[in-house]
Amino acid sequence: MIKIAVVDDERPARSELKYQLMELLPEAEIDEGDSGAAALKLAGEGNYDLFFLDINLGDISGTDLVHAVQTMQPRARIVFVTAYSEYAVAAFELGVVDYVLKPYEKGRLKKVLDRCLAHDQGQTTAGKMKIPRKIPINSDGKTIFENVEDLVFLETYQRGCLIHTKKREYYEGKGIGEFEKRLGRGTFFRCHKSYLINLEKVREVFPWGNNSLGVKMEGYDKTVIPVGREKTKTLKSLLGWQ
Repeated sequence: MIKIAVVDDERPARSELKYQLMELLPEAEIDEGDSGAAALKLAGEGNYDLFFLDINLGDISGTDLVHAVQTMQPRARIVFVTAYSEYAVAAFELGVVDYVLKPYEKGRLKKVLDRCLAHDQGQTTAGKMKIPRKIPINSDGKTIFENVEDLVFLETYQRGCLIHTKKREYYEGKGIGEFEKRLGRGTFFRCHKSYLINLEKVREVFPWGNNSLGVKMEGYDKTVIPVGREKTKTLKSLLGWQ
């Protein structure tokens, strides 16, 4: 059975999308949400094949929400729901598989579903293969390949960023945004404009600053990483801390 989550803060639009999905996939199980927080709750409580997410939910930015859902539901396909075609480019930059425009056209929706389901079938065999992940780091005139799981956090420094691993640190001339594109869809989260953290390496989270949070990472007890106020709700959900 295919399991789908439909998240839109406009009830009529949400109901119409659910109705059309049920006509195209009568065997599907469809759950609904009306906010970014509801999307995170669904992602934390069930296993879904597809997420239809309104890109403008208000309480959580579209970028943060996509990254959070991708982290919590790595096998789910995400489709943006929007009234504006200009969001199509943003969708593909975020790794979203497709988008649908309001008002919905059944022909377009069917093409999106066919593409998503074909993608899932193609991933069935590949998903059983676990390939070690390494990331190239250009530092001191040479390229070092570090295991992704050994990265603890990255921070903006000068015109590039500092990469902190379990054993040492590197300076890379690329901006932190480049690394977010490569790492942000897994266990990494941009908790602040200047910091990208490995969620599996978080050791402590505590109130810090002006209505925000501070984070300490494994092996870096003396370093406090700030969490942007707009990122706190997402981080709590990702860590299962409500």
